[in-house]
Amino acid sequence: MTDDEVPIHAAPAERVGDEPRIAGPTVLVHPDGTLNPAAVGWAPQPIIDTSGLGAGRGRNKRWEYWNVVTPTHILAATVSSIDYACVPEVWVFDRETGQEWGKAGAVIPPRGAELAPTLERGASSMRSAGLSIDIDEVPGGTRVRAEIEGVSFDVIASLPEGHERLALVVPWSERRFQYTVKDVARPATGTLTVGGAVTDLPAGESWAVLDHGRGRWPYSIAWNWGAGSGRACGRVIGVQVGARWTAGTGVSENAFFVDGVMHKIHGETAWEYDLDHWRRPWRVRGGGLDAVFTPFHVKRSRTNLGVLAGRTDQCFGEWAGTFRTAAGEEICFEGITGWAEDVRNRW
Repeated sequence: MTDDEVPIHAAPAERVGDEPRIAGPTVLVHPDGTLNPAAVGWAPQPIIDTSGLGAGRGRNKRWEYWNVVTPTHILAATVSSIDYACVPEVWVFDRETGQEWGKAGAVIPPRGAELAPTLERGASSMRSAGLSIDIDEVPGGTRVRAEIEGVSFDVIASLPEGHERLALVVPWSERRFQYTVKDVARPATGTLTVGGAVTDLPAGESWAVLDHGRGRWPYSIAWNWGAGSGRACGRVIGVQVGARWTAGTGVSENAFFVDGVMHKIHGETAWEYDLDHWRRPWRVRGGGLDAVFTPFHVKRSRTNLGVLAGRTDQCFGEWAGTFRTAAGEEICFEGITGWAEDVRNRW
């Protein structure tokens, strides 16, 4: 039996729906680096201490991905370390003109990246040629600053009182696992600078999303991820859906948020889409959610560096549909801006 095939035999005591709910704050790994079974499952807040994960073991993956959607632009910054490389990116998209600014690449051997040992317990940053990113916890939220040639942004992602987020530990085995925090619909304010011209992000119409990851992955993996944030029918709506990478693990990264309160979607969601015709609507269903995603832009990335290879098709667009809560309330939504993606990595 290989490291990727060691089974998990333990689970947390408390179960909600079909998936285990993490009983309380705990550590991700034991002192020997194996997965702590008490951490497996989901929680509505980031209660997992990942400081014991470390780095330099060949399969450890650590990252912070922030995306901010405004009525006129989409902003993104990534700080990541995958043990043998750092893979940073800054990207800005003008929704009105279609113009893009971006810089990305693999830094081998890894250097220039600092990642907080545990979410919201330290700063993360990246420095490489022509690129800088700083992610800092500040009173009331998180500050995200990024700069490449010709463009920069300085954003505060506010954290309202009581705001919930999906924290999830996915177990493939005792030695392969992932802790992710998907935090959607964070109110965003700040500035975007393009060519020296400074623009304020429209307050009340700008939304930040975090994908926080700490784990130790199988070499080859594929996933879908979709997220959306906005207002519909007087409520703040957050969409968080995923598929494939969690199949067979007993947990899933699906949830729906209303005014900052998370409704966990138990089980896998079914995705229907065609990458060859990416403008056609995507459909995601399951656990009370019936959503249609209509793209307006695709961001494609390809990497092939031998041992490190990947393909990402990330479509940006708008979510619409219905969600039925466990209590039977049906919530209709439309015009929720975000993305849906199809990814395959060898890493």
